[in-house]
Amino acid sequence: MPEIVLTVARYGFLVLLWIFVFTVVGVIRRDLFAGARSSRLVAAPRGIGPVTGGARPAKVKKGRAARQLVVTAGALAGTRITLGETPITIGRAEDCTLVITDDYSSSRHAKLVPRDGQWYVEDMGSTNGTYLDRAKVSAPTPVPLGVPIRIGRTSFELRP
Repeated sequence: MPEIVLTVARYGFLVLLWIFVFTVVGVIRRDLFAGARSSRLVAAPRGIGPVTGGARPAKVKKGRAARQLVVTAGALAGTRITLGETPITIGRAEDCTLVITDDYSSSRHAKLVPRDGQWYVEDMGSTNGTYLDRAKVSAPTPVPLGVPIRIGRTSFELRP
């Protein structure tokens, strides 16, 4: 093989190697600092505001539909989201519906999905897991009113 071909192949390989290294560093940096950025900018839909009257446990009555998602513990304690027909994504990524700055949450940690008048919680392959009351969620699970959902140090529940 001619000398020029080997030299071009070597430099081409080095360029590809450095592109790979910079890409990996960028992805790691974006994932590590996603929580820091979301503490300054919380992306959330309309209907979020402070809880009025304190954060006391909801009185659950049978046959009532969930109308709000209330954060009961964590950095966003007192935040409430008015529920509609769209799924709620929870995690550290800025494009999530509820951005939590918990060190134990993943970028896209969990999802609340409405089906037939009932809300279901799904873990989206998170590292530390999603818990409904004290049970780890491994499949889409119906969420009763007033039962805490826990992601790391953050807890929230559905309320009428």
